[in-house]
Amino acid sequence: MSMTQERLERFEANRRRLFGVAYRMLGEASEAEDVVQDAYLRWERSDSAVSPEAWLTKVVTNLCLDRLTSARAQRQRYVGPWLPEPVGTGGDALDPFEAVEQRELLSLGMLVLLERLTPAERAVFVLREAFGHSHREVAEILDVNDPHVRQLYRRAQQHIATARKRFTPTPEQHRRLLERFLQATLDGDVPELEQLLADDVVAWADGGGKAPAMRRPVVGRDQVLRYLLALSEYAQRIRMTPDVVNGEPALVVYLDGQLAGVTVPEFDGDRIVAIRTVTNPDKLVFLTKQKV
Repeated sequence: MSMTQERLERFEANRRRLFGVAYRMLGEASEAEDVVQDAYLRWERSDSAVSPEAWLTKVVTNLCLDRLTSARAQRQRYVGPWLPEPVGTGGDALDPFEAVEQRELLSLGMLVLLERLTPAERAVFVLREAFGHSHREVAEILDVNDPHVRQLYRRAQQHIATARKRFTPTPEQHRRLLERFLQATLDGDVPELEQLLADDVVAWADGGGKAPAMRRPVVGRDQVLRYLLALSEYAQRIRMTPDVVNGEPALVVYLDGQLAGVTVPEFDGDRIVAIRTVTNPDKLVFLTKQKV
């Protein structure tokens, strides 16, 4: 086996995990792919004696930190609400995102919360929570000392602590609730939707200025109900398919046969507390490739 082939195989053994790190750091699958490819090019030129897992994790993390710094400025100028780029994780597709117990850091809701963190806090939180790196290992990746990593981790935990207080339905309950929501939305079933929606439910839609979408969040049951009832007018042109996106049940939306969006309701018990919809065509490219 040639040295080039051996190095390629060592890299490929880490590719899925590296993509998982980059996606959680950036919230954008296409950007995560670019980071992983950039890491490979650097790996080709590196000392063959280095440990691939540790070296590549450090490279990917630091590439993501560089991109996050510029992404923050770009997202401040984004048209309408910014939501993460959805990825399909049903069936074997979960593999790139490691084990099932790590799904929490894949959900759109959690990725949105991670946007509140500084890039350094986000890196520490992702490496500790999703990939089980020790404080010492994270310190080596970020080139800082242990006490600083611990401080960053505490800050990150405090920022997102409130989101973890909700009661999450079991996968079977979640699936049934999603099916109820789907049918009620298509039928324009007001009593059923009123029963499903929490009083303070909020709906976000990310069209990025490139697809029809609300420019501001819709807040409260009555407002969200009106928003959903408007969708029922397109029932003849819309097909919604239950799927698993970002580790949780979701609806993949097809308009006139073309993938046009992803809707992910967030439940607290048996009530919907948030609805996140991505229609920006740029953010559907990765999911469309997964569907081919």
